[in-house]
Amino acid sequence: MTTFGAPPFQPGMTTDTYIPDQLIGGDLKIVTDNATITGGAIYKRGTVLGKITASGKLTQALAASNDGSQTPVTALVDDVDSTGGDVTGPVFRQAELNGNALILGTGITLSTAKAGMEAAAGYNLFIKSPVTAADPT
Repeated sequence: MTTFGAPPFQPGMTTDTYIPDQLIGGDLKIVTDNATITGGAIYKRGTVLGKITASGKLTQALAASNDGSQTPVTALVDDVDSTGGDVTGPVFRQAELNGNALILGTGITLSTAKAGMEAAAGYNLFIKSPVTAADPT
């Protein structure tokens, strides 16, 4: 258990450092929704998802799929464990996402994800490609 309080630097006290995952790529208001996630896997935050046409369920977008899920439509807000079957999980409805932090399925490129997510009906997602602030020397 981490103890928070003043003064933070006394014997026996610990501090935590928050290190963001950089998934959010802008200041557009974030809107999320719950959706049915299938696929029998553990998906990490930022996994790019496609919608299965027949069922309307979401699964990881893979280029080799031919059930509609090969077209990316959204990404996961949080980690989801669907190993036991279909689960309800949080997905982005509106956001600016950092393309470098997205988890792309096999055969899905960043440009494919961007085109699919920006064109998906009912979603207002924008993929950004941030420029590094590293010293160029």
